[in-house]
Amino acid sequence: MYQFDITAGTKAELYHDLHAALDALTGGEPDAVANMANASALIWQYLPDLNWAGFYRMVGGELVLGPFQGKAACIRIPVGRGVCGTAVATAETQLVDDVHAFPGHIACDAASRSELVVPILCEGRVIGVLDLDSPAPGRFDAEDQAGCEALMTLLAPRLAAMGD
Repeated sequence: MYQFDITAGTKAELYHDLHAALDALTGGEPDAVANMANASALIWQYLPDLNWAGFYRMVGGELVLGPFQGKAACIRIPVGRGVCGTAVATAETQLVDDVHAFPGHIACDAASRSELVVPILCEGRVIGVLDLDSPAPGRFDAEDQAGCEALMTLLAPRLAAMGD
């Protein structure tokens, strides 16, 4: 059983603590699915105002659902479609204040209003994405983006066996 002292202080402190906890959870573990499962559980537990937190993996040239917390989700997403597919196509984080204004948004959960999708890069290629949804418009900001990008930079080499 893991127990973490995640601070309820500033957002910077929260992400610092999440980074340390993710390092402890995934350090030395070679299994990508186990690492994604623990990462999604950790993020779900400690980041407020989420209705979905999880991963999509690049398999056969498309995104395929990976470990997550939340309601059942879309299983396959083509590259370039929706927020997740756009993150893969551009290899850039997508921070969307209002998903209903995003062209081609895929609504797996109608309650989602904002979204943050971070591509996971390993050896110069996108192997998957971290996808966070919130029922609150404008839930995510630049600090969330930087914090989640740092988490995925830590996690990426621990997912190296994943992907096409």
